[in-house]
Amino acid sequence: MWPLLVLGGCLLPGLRLVSGIEIYTPDVVTTANGTHVKLKCTFRSSHPVSEKSVTVSWNFRPLNSGIDESVFYYQEVPYPPQTGRFKGHAVWSGDIMRNDASITLHEVPPTYNGTYICQVRNRPDVHGSNGEITLKVVDKVSLSEIDMLAIGIGGACAVILVLLGIVMAVRCCQKRHTAGDIELHEREAEWKDPTVCRPEEALHLTAVTMKKEAVSSDEEESEPSSGDDDEEEDGEEEDDDDDDDDEGDDDDDDDDGGGGD
Repeated sequence: MWPLLVLGGCLLPGLRLVSGIEIYTPDVVTTANGTHVKLKCTFRSSHPVSEKSVTVSWNFRPLNSGIDESVFYYQEVPYPPQTGRFKGHAVWSGDIMRNDASITLHEVPPTYNGTYICQVRNRPDVHGSNGEITLKVVDKVSLSEIDMLAIGIGGACAVILVLLGIVMAVRCCQKRHTAGDIELHEREAEWKDPTVCRPEEALHLTAVTMKKEAVSSDEEESEPSSGDDDEEEDGEEEDDDDDDDDEGDDDDDDDDGGGGD
């Protein structure tokens, strides 16, 4: 048991070093000349975080020199630089209670090209690696170039839209012309066909047919009524003839009787 306890006592400091504070930063940040850029740095500690326990240090290493230059310092309150190239340009933008130790550089010039080192310590958790960011300051694109690019893209889009409109209009005209030719050829074929009459002739024939049908229907309705009238007239004539015959017979009887007397 004693050898195990001794071995554990030797390994505990190593485990404490391994479980030190962890810092996270982007590898490379690119920004335009004269603009603002945020250097983001977050951390994670195995001990509780408080305003009094955490300290933050930002340093700068130029491209042509190996000497680090102080950029920013934080301990309970921010301490911006009072001298050097970062005076009036480095601003605190982090939040310790949210494990954020970021800063913002205002109006960065090309001389800000280099490596920025973020170091965070949370007592008693003071072990761990630092975060490093490589900042690249590029020339700012002029407004004239942006305008020319926008004009070029807009002009190309306008030309494409105009061409598409012309193509669609031509296709529509061709479709209408083709439909008109087909309809005209069909009409010409109908006019050349002797068995097919023209529209006005068809209308005339339709009107004549309707008239004939109307006349024939009137005749059919009038025929039964005329027959009844003739029968009535014939019956009346027969009745008249019978009456005349009866009267004649009576006269003859009278004559005969008178002669007898």
